[in-house]
This record gives sequence, structure tokens and C-alpha cells, in this order.
Amino acid sequence: MLTTVGGAVDTIGFIGLFGFFTNHVTGNLVMAGAGLVDEGDGLWVKLGALPVFLLTVIITKRVIVKHKNTKFILSDLLFAEAAFLIAFLISAVYFGPFAQAGTLAVGMTGFLGLISFAIRNTAGKTVMGKINSTLLMTGNTTQLGIDISDFIFDRQNCNLSSLKSSLTTVSTFILGALLGALIYLKIGFWAIAPFILPVLYAAIYTRNEKNLKQATGIK
Repeated sequence: MLTTVGGAVDTIGFIGLFGFFTNHVTGNLVMAGAGLVDEGDGLWVKLGALPVFLLTVIITKRVIVKHKNTKFILSDLLFAEAAFLIAFLISAVYFGPFAQAGTLAVGMTGFLGLISFAIRNTAGKTVMGKINSTLLMTGNTTQLGIDISDFIFDRQNCNLSSLKSSLTTVSTFILGALLGALIYLKIGFWAIAPFILPVLYAAIYTRNEKNLKQATGIK
């Protein structure tokens, strides 16, 4: 569910914000490099993604450490992600559609989306356990290729659980990207709105799950 959100919002941001990636820094640095070559507009926005992302990760990690004994930390992080996605939506709808890539409005809007997923990236590396990344697909796609290779050529050692997990992760991200693009073509930046709901659901679900485990004594 969260992977679908990642694919959708990253695609919407890329289309509407002149090639800005909300999911990660790598793509923005590549676009910045390309901008240096062709003197493209909006170079500062792409380069600014790195310090904004790093600062968000640093702050999020300090919050996690400070509240490490708080049972609702994952839920709180998901609520924070949803809050920044809502801010991303409001900014995009208010200022968009954008005519130029290098305006302050484009930078501020893009950074709000980037912050939301920097929070989730940090959560994924700390409190979300050993699950596949819900935002970065290079590692997941590599694992999918390995799992498919084992399934075809080394069935004895094939890990079907890993195959199902990597296949689900990559396919749901692709689904999100397609949905995000199609909905954006119909309603513009309002396409962000429906993808905030799964994040809110996940935040509420994890909070209720913690409450249930506490009430029943399950760890």
C-alpha cells in the first residue's frame, strides 16, 4: 500500500514539477547534472534536494532516538509523513500549475513532498523492521531478478517468500506510478489527495495494533 503511494506521488511530482523526484535524492542530482550541461532552469531546486533530505533525516533520527521508548513512534512518523503530503498538496494546488522550473514556489512545493518521503525513508531504516524499501526500487528490482533467476535455474534453493515479496513491492510501485500519471492527467495536482489516505490508514492501523498488543500482552 505504501509502495503504491510512493510510486504515485513520485510520478505526479516528476510530471508537475519539471522532473523533480520526491522519493529520493539520486534522480534530482542526475537532473541537476543534466541541467548544468544544457543550462536548464531550476538547477537550484534539484541541488537543494540533497541538504533538505539530509536535514530531514537528521531531525527524524533524533526524534526517533529521543522517543525510542514511545510505543507509537512508527504511527507518529506516518502521521508526520501524511501531514507533509497534505502540505505538498496544498502548495501544489495553490501555486500550480507551474510555468517555470526555477521559481521559489516550485522549490518549496517539491521540498514539502521530499520531506514527507525522507521521513518514511528514515523510518524504513530504523523502526519499520526488515521490510523491503517502499520508496527506492533499485534494490527491490535487483532482488526480484535474483529471485526469478533462482526460481528458473535453482528451484531447490529458491526462496518463494522472497520472490513474492519482491514481486509485490515492484509491481505495486509500478501500479502507483501508472495510477498517479493517469489521475494527474485528469485532475492535476489534486491527484495527490487520494494517495494521502493510505498513509493515514497505515498510521491509524499501526497505532491501533500497538494498543491491541498492549491490551492482550502480546509483544
